[in-house]
Amino acid sequence: MSNYVQRFLLENLNIRGAVVHLDSIWQQMTAGRNYPQPVAQLLGEMSAVTLLLGENLKQAGRLTIQLTGDGPVSMLVLDCTESLHLRGMAKCAPLVAAQPVAGLLGNGRLVLTLDMPSMRESYQSIVPLEGDDIAGIFEYYFNQSEQLPSRLFLIAERHAIFGLLLQKLPNADLQDPDGWTRAEALAATVYDHTLFDLSAEQILTRLFYAETIRIFDTQPVHYGCKEDPAKIYAMLRSLGREEVDSILREFGEVVVNDDICNQVYRLDALTVDAIFREADPTIH
Repeated sequence: MSNYVQRFLLENLNIRGAVVHLDSIWQQMTAGRNYPQPVAQLLGEMSAVTLLLGENLKQAGRLTIQLTGDGPVSMLVLDCTESLHLRGMAKCAPLVAAQPVAGLLGNGRLVLTLDMPSMRESYQSIVPLEGDDIAGIFEYYFNQSEQLPSRLFLIAERHAIFGLLLQKLPNADLQDPDGWTRAEALAATVYDHTLFDLSAEQILTRLFYAETIRIFDTQPVHYGCKEDPAKIYAMLRSLGREEVDSILREFGEVVVNDDICNQVYRLDALTVDAIFREADPTIH
C-alpha cells in the first residue's frame, strides 16, 4: 500500500510539481459509502487537490475544503492537517449521472478554510467554479492565489487516486522558452500509463525522461479518522442532561453519527449517566 505526496523540481526547466498517490487510505475513506461513480470520482480528485494544498502547511493547522450546491451532489467536504492526516465525505442523491461539475453541484460554491492555533481567526477563501472539472477549477485557483501558471492532472478510480501538479516558476521562459509547453505535453501522457503500481520516481522518470529531475523527500499521508468518544461526550454535555434524557425516553438510546468518518456512536442510559457524572463510560 502506498499513500504519499512527492514534491519534485524539473531543474533544467524551472518547473516545480508534486505527485499524489493514495490507495489504502482512499479505500478506508470510501468503505461502506456506496457512492455513485461520478461522486466517488469527484471526492477522489478533491482528495488529491486537498493534499497538494495541505502539504504546504508549515505549522500546526487544518485545511478544510467544502463544496456545496443544490445539484445531485449537495455537499462534499475534506480536511487535511499539516501532518497530512486526511478525511472526507460526500452527500448526494442515490443515483447520480456522469456530468460536468456544474451539473453535479447545480448552483454551488467552493470554500477553503484554514484554521491554525497561531491565527486569531480562521482564514477563508471562496473559489469561483471556473472550469468544467476539478482540475480546471483549481488550476484557476492556483493561477490566482500563487500567481503561477499551473496544470493539474487527476485520476480517481475505485481502488486508488493519482494526482500530478505542475507549476511554472518565474524566469522559466528565460531558461527554456519551450520548456513549459513541453512539460505540459509530457504530463498529459499520464493518462496513457499504468501508474498505480509504480513509485513516484518511476512515474516521474517515465513522464519526464529527457529532463533533469530533483526529487524531494516523500511525505506520507495518513487516514485522519479515529474513534473520539471524548468529542461525543463533550457534545452531549453541551446539550444538557434534560435534552439528552428526553432523547433517551423517546428512542431508548442516544445515537450520534460522525458522518465525515462514517462512524456511529450508540449510548445507553448507563453510559449517558456516566457521562454526566464525568466518569469514563464505555460506548457500545
